[in-house]
Amino acid sequence: MFFHQDATFESLAIHRVGNKSQDEFYVLSDAPVDLSGDEVLPQLLMQYFMQPFSKAKEVYRFYHPNDDLQLNEVYYFVKQYFEDKIEFQYLSEQLAKHLYEVSDHPKIKAGEVYIVALDNVQMEGEDHKAIGIFKSENKEAYLKVYPNTGGFQVDYEEEAININKLDKGVVIVNIEEEEGYKVLVVDQTNQSEAIYWKDDFLKIRPRNDNFQQTGNLLKVYKNFVNEKLDESFELEKADKIDLLNRSMEYFKTKETFDEQEFEEEVIANPQAASLFKEYKQSFEEEFDSPFQTNFDIADSAVKKMASAYKTVIKLDKNFHIYIHGKREYLETGFDEEKGKQYYKLYFDQES
Repeated sequence: MFFHQDATFESLAIHRVGNKSQDEFYVLSDAPVDLSGDEVLPQLLMQYFMQPFSKAKEVYRFYHPNDDLQLNEVYYFVKQYFEDKIEFQYLSEQLAKHLYEVSDHPKIKAGEVYIVALDNVQMEGEDHKAIGIFKSENKEAYLKVYPNTGGFQVDYEEEAININKLDKGVVIVNIEEEEGYKVLVVDQTNQSEAIYWKDDFLKIRPRNDNFQQTGNLLKVYKNFVNEKLDESFELEKADKIDLLNRSMEYFKTKETFDEQEFEEEVIANPQAASLFKEYKQSFEEEFDSPFQTNFDIADSAVKKMASAYKTVIKLDKNFHIYIHGKREYLETGFDEEKGKQYYKLYFDQES
């Protein structure tokens, strides 16, 4: 769990990074920003930078395609700073230059880049130092109303920043250095070209912790039931929903995932369980994210995935059948006289 409520600024540097493919340039500040004489601005900046991370659940780590972390530019310079080998100003300049070098997609917007050194960032109950990198790309116009002689006057501010809308951000927590640190990411743009933030600038991938294990297994199992089982078994839509419901019930009621137990209680078919192992293995190889046979179930990951588990059968445009359990109380067939398929439901009482 990540908390920033007690975090404090140690240093702040602001630079501007343009789009390299548009022949824009970067502009570097000469020195960090002095916040010592202002009591309000640090609070507003902390809200702007850190509030979007309050709901962050997924934790990432740095990597490099060559498996040498030292070749990851952001990791390398942040590590040098954490080890007191470089000054903060030098760190901020190198990060801004690196961001400029990867900003070569035509649609990437120019913007200010804020590099922040933080203290007392809490991760899983312990305080740590951290580095934050944030970028503002989208500006808005704001009206300002203030008292004037005999009434009020209105003015405006163009190209202003909404402190409730951080475009891009990353917090690098000084923990588990050898594994690529613990990294939290925000990217609000959701555009195809925006992958440069995670893939080109940061080069990060999800950590394989309990949250990731839980979420990935639920995703893989959902895809397995919906896409793979049909190749070997004749399953009705209700059968698939029943399998998904049983898996969700397992994760909601158990504290620990046990692979053998899951196969026996949820899949309940040796052939299907063997197919699921093969399906999982293909995911592990493709994404370099191995599954553990036992892990603590992360409730937050279960809640996140619950909405993606569809438990409804849509019949033409007339009926929806929501299935929450008791597959044996649902029958299907074909009425030859009417020439239509049907579902038969058994129940004790109507509410």
